[in-house]
Amino acid sequence: MSKLTTLPASAPFAPEQILALNNVFGSASTVQRAWLSGFLAGLDAGEAKPATAAAPPAEKAKLTILYATESGNAEALAAKAKQEAAKRGFATKLLDMGDATLDQLKTAGSILAIVSTWGDGEPPQRAAPFMRAFMSDAAPRLEGVKFAVLALGDSSYAQFCETGKQVDARFAALGAIRAAYRIDLDLDYEAQAKSWIASTLETLAPKDAGSVIHVDFHKIPTTEAASKTAPFAAEILAHHKLTSERADSETYHVELALAGSGITYEPGDALAVVPQNDPALVSEIIAKLGLAPEPDLTEALTSRYDITTLTAKQMKDYALITKDDALSALAEDAAKRNEFLNGRQIIDLLEAFPHRIDPEAFTALLRPLAPRSYSIASSQKSVGEEAHLTVARVAYESAGRARKGVASTLMSDRRKAGGLLDVFVKPNQHFRLPKDPAAPIVMIGAGTGVAPYRGFLQEREATGATGKNWLIFGHRHFLYDFLYQLEIQAWLQSGVLSRLDLATSRDQPEKRYVQHVLWEQRDALRNQLAKGAVLYLCGDAKAMARDVDATLVRIFADGKDEAAGQSALDALITAGRYKKDVY
Repeated sequence: MSKLTTLPASAPFAPEQILALNNVFGSASTVQRAWLSGFLAGLDAGEAKPATAAAPPAEKAKLTILYATESGNAEALAAKAKQEAAKRGFATKLLDMGDATLDQLKTAGSILAIVSTWGDGEPPQRAAPFMRAFMSDAAPRLEGVKFAVLALGDSSYAQFCETGKQVDARFAALGAIRAAYRIDLDLDYEAQAKSWIASTLETLAPKDAGSVIHVDFHKIPTTEAASKTAPFAAEILAHHKLTSERADSETYHVELALAGSGITYEPGDALAVVPQNDPALVSEIIAKLGLAPEPDLTEALTSRYDITTLTAKQMKDYALITKDDALSALAEDAAKRNEFLNGRQIIDLLEAFPHRIDPEAFTALLRPLAPRSYSIASSQKSVGEEAHLTVARVAYESAGRARKGVASTLMSDRRKAGGLLDVFVKPNQHFRLPKDPAAPIVMIGAGTGVAPYRGFLQEREATGATGKNWLIFGHRHFLYDFLYQLEIQAWLQSGVLSRLDLATSRDQPEKRYVQHVLWEQRDALRNQLAKGAVLYLCGDAKAMARDVDATLVRIFADGKDEAAGQSALDALITAGRYKKDVY
């Protein structure tokens, strides 16, 4: 209870005022007296002004960040761009092309498009339905809409950043106003992307817009997990071959320890491996350059630079540095240049056009050595602080020279149990199990495409999911190439795996692939999809994925034209019920 307080008779107020004030202050609480004290002090600090209604806040400029992603790079950039836009006062919306509609473009405000190209000039699979509509006559006119396009790609492909180029040209064709020139970025995109996004947002911002101080009160400091800039050195716990000695190719099972890494993952995510180049190839390149094998150069060519990929730009740059007229002529002739590039690497360029150049000039020609992503073949609910990988050893011959895969031979040949691999997780939000554990799934894969499905089945078993699990798996020979055969057959016997269909391409005179199984079992597939099944595809992009897509279009057309089948497949993709992880 408050202590009663009265003003003394000597206070500078008239008697009737002292009486009135005593009535207020006498029974006021400590908090009330403190408030009055602060209020009165505030009045004395400046001229008191009558309260007026606050002006309504200015409407924020609308910005839609539209992204198309395959491996997650464009999505991550889009999220960073959204943070930057919020600091600049934009009302920002993040929109995945896989979820976008043409109508949304008309009310999008300004549009910042961040677009990846997948494979040889194709859009990411989730973005494909939107791209077909966007490029069609159904796309709306966009006069007055400002846009800018950031394109991501890989310059080792002929159709470098092709999807971004198409999006940029289409916006202009529909009447939109280009606010900034398109930028085409290669594998080392981070620094350039950050600078371009900042300058483009500055261009798009209204001239009278001020910056906004953005404070995240919910962010709690945590231990940083491994990342691209700070990968975790994971010990190899187990390393063994999955294929028979009589198999045409070698595939390995690799188990990695993650304890202390801060790494967590979900089934469907990928583990990025930071590779190192073959020491023998490094030595050969240094010799071809006529240089001494100094430690700094050897380390750089081993761990920092891509010394296998050869691009048209590298041919042209090497010709400029060496002033080689013959190479310049070759580099400018598109047909002859492409013929030379086919199946060749940096070592072939140095061999065909030998020159002695200094190390700095040579490394300036090279692209960074990019991490290689592998679908994780395990569930943490089953294996704990481990991650399992399924690695196909890549070895082949082209242009008269033996070649080796950079990361695959590191893991198959040069790293064994007890060795270390630098790794970090690449989440794949678009290749996850359905949230409903009762939903059926159909898993289609060939070769190492079975890897994520091992993680799926471990997860469904560990969580007691009741949804039916159907696996359609293809490889060359049943006896030599049936990866994880004992585990898969055990799951089939226990009921975790509801159905298994195998397609072995070399066990009979006529080749049999997963798409043939799909066609034969089309009624069963339609039945599962009618029950809400989610369809998954993992494996080779160039042949298998195209053939599977074509077969699905035929199945969904159901005797009608191809357009009807494609429309039905697009609807399945848009609904998030056809998910791909192809490479």
